[in-house]
This record gives sequence, structure tokens and C-alpha cells, in this order.
Amino acid sequence: MPIEVEQGRRPASAREITILGRVTEPRIYTLSDDLQLGLALAEAADAISSARFTALDLIVTTKPDRTPVTDADQAVERAIRALLAEHRPDDGILGEEFGTAGSTARQWIIDPIDGTAGFLRGIPIWATLIALAVDGVPVLGVVSAPALGKRWWAAAGSGAWSIDTTQADVAPTRLRVSGIETLAEASISYGSLQQWDQAGHLDELVTLSRQVWRTRAYGDMWSYMLLAEGHLDVAGEFDLQPYDMAALAPIVQEAGGTFTSVDGQPGPWHGSVLATNGLLHAATLAVLNPALGSRQVSWRQN
Repeated sequence: MPIEVEQGRRPASAREITILGRVTEPRIYTLSDDLQLGLALAEAADAISSARFTALDLIVTTKPDRTPVTDADQAVERAIRALLAEHRPDDGILGEEFGTAGSTARQWIIDPIDGTAGFLRGIPIWATLIALAVDGVPVLGVVSAPALGKRWWAAAGSGAWSIDTTQADVAPTRLRVSGIETLAEASISYGSLQQWDQAGHLDELVTLSRQVWRTRAYGDMWSYMLLAEGHLDVAGEFDLQPYDMAALAPIVQEAGGTFTSVDGQPGPWHGSVLATNGLLHAATLAVLNPALGSRQVSWRQN
């Protein structure tokens, strides 16, 4: 049977061709569909990572960038890629362990285990990060931390939520950033002093620390989830890749916060992050970037 094609139109892919030989529209997924898939990916990831956490036979190697990777990191990413190939075969993927494949128009961005250094030392502050970016903008984020018994998620326009994964049939909690309005009352998390030093911003971080109420370095994804929950007011760090940040951005933003680079650029593509409750973003940017002066920075308040 010949394939019937609408005049002036070519099939976007072989998946548009039905068994009847007619061209049909490709499946359009809603953001709700994508979120449900993201949560299912997190479930699959948790089953693998939890089984390998504190395992005596955990295999640890060093990547070319001199960061550690475990067999758990690789197994989680392989499993997520396999599920995406089954359920979103036309979408692209950017993963920490196995790189980029496919389109960037709809791209799933994966960090199979954020906090590998802690994971291999038996520290429970680690998580699988899953994001979907559409035309470069993260619209969905899932952060799943089975060793902490927590999962956080958000989709654009639908709010940010968390759940206790150790309890059955528990309702999710909606997240909201704090209402702290002055740096003098703020609690901040800064990641690694070495990273701030190497980025040439250690002096500015010290200046900021002298203006706030409390400073801590909670590490990895946890700082940003604490911020989205309203327990912290400012979090930032350097030496990051898109897969370290993409899942965090929608959660912080849907909780009412602001998420940029340390110099105020939007999105997870600029190697650093400054996340705040929104109310403190301009003041924090000013302290960390004294050379900006009164120049306009490219971030938008939620």
C-alpha cells in the first residue's frame, strides 16, 4: 500500500507512519506527561543507586577530568537512557557519563548521581537529577535522594513539590522559598571554598559572609532543595556543568526563587549558579559582582 502524504508535507519521522500507511501527526506530550515520566525515571534510578550505596564491591574509577565515577553512576544513566529510548525516542539526551545524543529542541539532562564523592564515602547527601529542557530552557526538574528519603520535583507553571519516599500514600508538600528580605537575616550555603577561590570570587564570598546571619556549605543538590523549602535564603557555587544545575532551576523557580549564574545570566549553561529566595537576588549579585556597579544584569525576577 502506498504511503499517503498530505500535499506539501513530509513525515517528520518514521514514527508518523501508521500501520494503515497513512501519515499521522507525531505524538504530542504534555508537560504533565513528561513529569510523570520523569518521576518514573527517578523510581528506576533509586532502585539501582540504593542497592549500590555502601556496597563493599562498589567499583570506583577516575574520569579524564580527575573526578570519580562509580559503577552505580553508569548503571543509573544507562537505565534512564534505555527508558527514554523506549518512551521518548525522538528526544535528545545530555548525560554526565555518556555525553550528548539527539536533538536539543527537547533534551533530557541527566546527572545519574549528583554527589558521587559523598556517595562513595557513604555520605547520604546525593541524588539523581533529571531535567527536561525545551529549546534550552529547563521546564521540568526531578531530584531524587533515596538515602535521605526525599524527592523534589517541579514543572513550569505547576509549582514545586516534595515527598517523603519512606512513607506510603503520603501527600506531597508544596514548596515555598523564605520571605527573608535583608542579607543581615539571611542563611547562605556556598559549596566549596576552593571553587570560589579558583573562580576569583573568594574575596567577594568573604565579604558576603560578613553581611549575612549564617554561612554553611551543605553541598551538591541539597543546598538548593533547602532553599526551595525555605530553610536557606541564598546558595551558590562554581565549576558546574549543565547536568549539575538543570533539574534544580525549575524547582527553585517554581518555589518562588530566582536562579542565575553568579554574574546574573539566566539558565544552567554558564558554569556557576546563584539561587536565592528572589528578594535577596539583587543585593547578593551586587556583593558578588562589585564591578557590575549599576549596570543591568540579565536576570528576571519571578
